[in-house]
Amino acid sequence: MTERAPEGARTDEALLVVRAGEGDEDAFETLVRRHSPAMLQLAVRLLGDRADAEDAVQDAFVSAWRKLPEFRRDASFHTWLHRIVTNRCLNRLRSRRPAADLDSVPEQAAPEHQASPVRAVESRAAADALAEAMAGLSPEQRVCWVLREMQGLSYESIAETVGISLQAVRGRVFRARRYLTEAMSAWR
Repeated sequence: MTERAPEGARTDEALLVVRAGEGDEDAFETLVRRHSPAMLQLAVRLLGDRADAEDAVQDAFVSAWRKLPEFRRDASFHTWLHRIVTNRCLNRLRSRRPAADLDSVPEQAAPEHQASPVRAVESRAAADALAEAMAGLSPEQRVCWVLREMQGLSYESIAETVGISLQAVRGRVFRARRYLTEAMSAWR
């Protein structure tokens, strides 16, 4: 569910990417400011821990700065950066067994406005259960599931971002859904 940027914004971004690729730190800083919120949101959803997500995004931007001269100008900078962040998060997930961090559940899982305190407690408990259940997914399944269900990416975009086949994405999302459905059966 990515909105298309107006033509002027795409042209402006393309110019910033060219300037940053030539070593213009101010242009790169502008790109970082523009893309940081979305990349941080993605990393928090993938990693389940804000501090770890901030580190992953920072690492991704450092990597992007170093690799910017190699960036294909005909590609989308946002998609390229999305892939770098996703890969950084996937590496972190692989290096540790994801633990349920109940204090950093994705914001949409715990609505702010509730009809009653009882509903608020129930909603938080469900969000905690989801975080715990997500910890049981493999890193690869978690990445594909989050990109599909929480980020709204198409299967094709996920395949491109993660660097796997469309069939592999569908399989990982299917297995993640099946696992989460079973793990969350008490909440239905």
